[in-house]
Amino acid sequence: MELSWGLLLLCIACSGFVLFWHDALGARERANDAARETCVATGGILLDGTVAFRSIRVVRAAGGRLAFERTYLFEYTLDGNTRQQGFIVMFGQRVETIGLD
Repeated sequence: MELSWGLLLLCIACSGFVLFWHDALGARERANDAARETCVATGGILLDGTVAFRSIRVVRAAGGRLAFERTYLFEYTLDGNTRQQGFIVMFGQRVETIGLD
C-alpha cells in the first residue's frame, strides 16, 4: 500500500487535533481543581461542579515559546443564596490567575 501526500497530511492533521484535545482536557481538569480549592479556601461552594470554557488565545511566554492561554468561568456561592462568578486563566497547563467577584 502506498501512502499518498493527501493521506499523510490527513494523518498529521488528525494527530495535531488529538494532541490539542488532550492538552485542552488536561488544562480543564487543572482549572476544575483550582476552582474547587479556591472555593474551599474562601469558605464557598462551587456551583454546578465544574468550570466553563470562555476563551483561548495564543500568547508568547517570557522565553519566546508559544502557548495557549485559556480562560474558564465558574460560579460559586458564599452564603448559599447568591451566585457569584469567578474566573481562572490557564497558561498552558499552569494556573496563571484566579479571580473572584
